[in-house]
Amino acid sequence: MDNDFDAELTDASTAPASAAPTTGHRTFLHVLVNTAIANITTSYLWFALTFWVYLETKNVMATGFIGGAFMLLISVCAMIFGTAVDRHRKKAVLVFSAVFTAAMFSLAGLLYLWLPTASILDIGGWQFWLFSGVILIGAIVEQMRNIALSTTVTLLVPVERHANANGLVGTVQGAALIITSVFSGLSIGLLGMGWTLSLAIILVLVTLTHLLTIRIPEKQPEPEPGVSRSMDFRTGFAAITAITGLLALILFSMFNNFIGGVYMALMDPYGLEIMSVEAWGIAFGVASTGFIIGGLLVARFGLGSNPIRTLLIAVMAMGALGALFTIRESVWLFVLGTWLYMMLIPAAEAAEQTVIQRVVPYARQGRVFGFAQMLEAAAAPITAFLIAPFAQYLIIPYMRTEQGLDTFNWLLGRGGTRGIALIFCVAGVIMVIVALLALASRPYRELSASFGSAKVNERTGQEPDG
Repeated sequence: MDNDFDAELTDASTAPASAAPTTGHRTFLHVLVNTAIANITTSYLWFALTFWVYLETKNVMATGFIGGAFMLLISVCAMIFGTAVDRHRKKAVLVFSAVFTAAMFSLAGLLYLWLPTASILDIGGWQFWLFSGVILIGAIVEQMRNIALSTTVTLLVPVERHANANGLVGTVQGAALIITSVFSGLSIGLLGMGWTLSLAIILVLVTLTHLLTIRIPEKQPEPEPGVSRSMDFRTGFAAITAITGLLALILFSMFNNFIGGVYMALMDPYGLEIMSVEAWGIAFGVASTGFIIGGLLVARFGLGSNPIRTLLIAVMAMGALGALFTIRESVWLFVLGTWLYMMLIPAAEAAEQTVIQRVVPYARQGRVFGFAQMLEAAAAPITAFLIAPFAQYLIIPYMRTEQGLDTFNWLLGRGGTRGIALIFCVAGVIMVIVALLALASRPYRELSASFGSAKVNERTGQEPDG
């Protein structure tokens, strides 16, 4: 950032959210839209890769491993990303992410032209892992933007509007899901993987061009005294443990992602079994309008006086829906259940972000968001790696036998997808039980008290305790 632009600012590296610049909300909206397009690009290519591999191989292990590897690498890299966000200006982080992702997607395009398609689709060969890995690395580095975006809420938006801003993030993410799911399915079904790669490369270059025109009002962050790069993990953990109950909230979200790994591994195979790839892409896009509506509701009404309670209630409802939306082999039931499930996600995600933004000092928020993402992202791939072979070789074959169908006919009816439905049902029940236990726990009450206290502190213009 130019020095004359720095002169417009207060000490942004330590200022509380109440000191957000007068033009901050407009700048935040530019960053939000830019990040949304970047997320669309990554998800568009990632969904397309998943659809393409499953349709060509009919192997749920392949999709499970692709999704699991994505989340596992996010977990491994999250603290590195969080440290980068805290130690550098947010625009520099965003630009680096865009350049790196563009380079990786371009390399994937060259590999697609060079390697035989049959070799790329052989999940036991190095060509499959090289091609998928290059796309994966580009998609992972793009996720750095999401940590930076969460901290720009604190930097640019007044504290009383944090929940609403986080709701807008959910709305934009919902729009991205619609565009992604619809066009990924249509792209693979009508154009193929080659044109899909080309469009992804163009989109990421568009976001980079727009990003260069955005000016984010922030001084160069100053290193914390006595905190070296090797201590960043410990510093992030210390910032979390200093707030009573915050670690418990992150661990709850981590466990919730264990269950999310089930849906990550099996949602696309289920949809692709009961409809065509084009229809599944459109159906998932329609269902994703729930994400937009949920985000708009949060943007309009906020999260109530206690976002932690809102989070737990949303998770209970999501668990109930997860247990029921495949209880019969029906396209309409599946799409309606997915729509309602999507509508609850923005409230759950915005609640956790709002709590962190309010109770953690701004200078450490990148590392805290990174630490949270590290734990939460680690959960889903573990489940995906476990559930994919478990489903492929045990549950799905069993539920296609007369014995399996007769045993669970009272609960799930009959059909070729009842194995996946049984897994979804069990996972949803577990989610409801854990959320109920969390709602009755002492850490829930302690964090609720800490959130209320931090709200008073920031209104007085002071840094939150811890």
